[in-house]
Amino acid sequence: MMKSINCGLLRKEHVGQSVTLAGWVHRRRDHGGLIFFDLRDRSGLVQVVFSADISEPAHKQAETVRPEFVVQVTGVVRSRPQGLINPNLDTGDIEVEVSELTILNAAKTPPFAINEETEVRDEVRLRYRYLDLRRQRMQKNLLLRHKITTFIRNYMDANDFVDIETPILLKSTPEGARDFVVPSRLHAGKFYALPQSPQQMKQLLMVAGFERYYQIARCFRDEDLRADRQLEFTQLDLEMSFAESDDVRALIEAMLIQLFEEVSDMKIRQKPFPVLTYQEAMDRFGIDRPDLRFGMELIDLTEAVRGSKFGVFANTAAAGGQIKALCAPGAASFSRKKIDQLTETVKARGAKGLVWLKTANDGLRSSIAKFLTEEEKDAIIDLTGAEEGDLILAVADKPAVVADALSALRTQLGAELRLIDPDELALCWVVDFPLLEWSEEESRWVAVHHPFTSAKPEQWPLLETDPGAVLANAYDVVCNGMEIGGGSIRIHDAEHQSLLFRALGISDEEAQEQFGHLLEAFSYGAPPHGGIALGLDRLVAILAREESIREVIAFPKTASATDLLLNSPSPISERQLQELHLKIAE
Repeated sequence: MMKSINCGLLRKEHVGQSVTLAGWVHRRRDHGGLIFFDLRDRSGLVQVVFSADISEPAHKQAETVRPEFVVQVTGVVRSRPQGLINPNLDTGDIEVEVSELTILNAAKTPPFAINEETEVRDEVRLRYRYLDLRRQRMQKNLLLRHKITTFIRNYMDANDFVDIETPILLKSTPEGARDFVVPSRLHAGKFYALPQSPQQMKQLLMVAGFERYYQIARCFRDEDLRADRQLEFTQLDLEMSFAESDDVRALIEAMLIQLFEEVSDMKIRQKPFPVLTYQEAMDRFGIDRPDLRFGMELIDLTEAVRGSKFGVFANTAAAGGQIKALCAPGAASFSRKKIDQLTETVKARGAKGLVWLKTANDGLRSSIAKFLTEEEKDAIIDLTGAEEGDLILAVADKPAVVADALSALRTQLGAELRLIDPDELALCWVVDFPLLEWSEEESRWVAVHHPFTSAKPEQWPLLETDPGAVLANAYDVVCNGMEIGGGSIRIHDAEHQSLLFRALGISDEEAQEQFGHLLEAFSYGAPPHGGIALGLDRLVAILAREESIREVIAFPKTASATDLLLNSPSPISERQLQELHLKIAE
């Protein structure tokens, strides 16, 4: 090796030892007779000093060195003089007096500072991602990711799971998101698909008798990008035979608790994790992935104001809609301009408007107060638990619009009112999802999770008479308002699988064409099984306190799905097109 020890590992016990270090020049300070470098490698920083009295050639060469040069130094570890100790560095008690310096590679001036956490435009960071990854923030994030995946592998091994790779080139099947397809050179006009998840393969592994499978799996979905979504992502994928939903949840909950306690200083709000039904989550928070780090729950006022003289309330209730509200603590001081901004938040989610009521020592103050009876005002205060100085915000509309608008408003206000502890992890399980939901766009029932999710055992007969009432034997795990994992007990027999396909509008012929391999496998004795997939990128982002998963992925795509480093996607040659039997349509 070109170094005898890593820079960040030097301590006072090394004083007097001769060491050889190699790394990047983080900072350089020239004091004339003395030149100082902060030398950096993956382990951290250490100060090295060049003195003409120690080595004139090394000192002279050090004059030519600039930040981000790659160098090798040999010298003796010394204690720093009193008053010059740096308590902010693990190596702050010592420095290295250099006798030999070798410049391994010179460096141009980088397009942004590596040694400072300054704001840099995302396009520049991603264009020079290899430089961005040198910065402390990114090094810390990717090393945290490494610790998490190492923990997961050890945990799964200790729990008797077998790590099995599944193919990347698969068959395109209708499972939800849009597939990435790969044209076949050998089979003209035919295509492979990149896996949205290893779902079918892991179920086939259960049929194969492995009983406990896991994989740190790469997955691909051709979807619009956002802060928590990339075209390619990584998940912990696992499946268990002879298991029920409680077994899967217990395994994952224990793993997450141990993981968080080992790799993070963030505290878990509640153990064991609370369990909410889908309906309870929607009723209380308007969303199936609620942030439980703060309250401000949604309150149903429909019955309390059904007979109101305020037309918006009365008409909405009469039409079968909802009037729901939240109470923002201490927010009665909000200006009209601020309330107008909050109104725009709910309008962006489809609501027609936002009703506000401020609590004062003499009751409710609002532009609609004159339309409310004293009994209605008292009921609103009682139901919301509002106290003097609070702000009640209500939306009246269709239930889906009310839920979407108020959940967005709740999230916004939770941050603005500083109700969220950034050092807290609030986890919960959400269960009893609908198995199917009606798609107005497609005029058919579609799977809420995927078409291999089992119904609750006693509810299979409803699939043919009342599909919307059937509950799935499924479960999501949520952390700080973000879904970090979802799973279910799977269908393991051909009869029920065909029944669900038919409910989804997939004919028996289409089912055989698309999923015949799975149906046939089930006929050879498939065990009951279930599993889950955890989004590794989202999990790491939460523990790294990052808003976007791009900050925990080494080489992510931009929001417009481009790779600025490699300049992709890019055209391919006419010869490649011919080999793949493709033509570009103008």
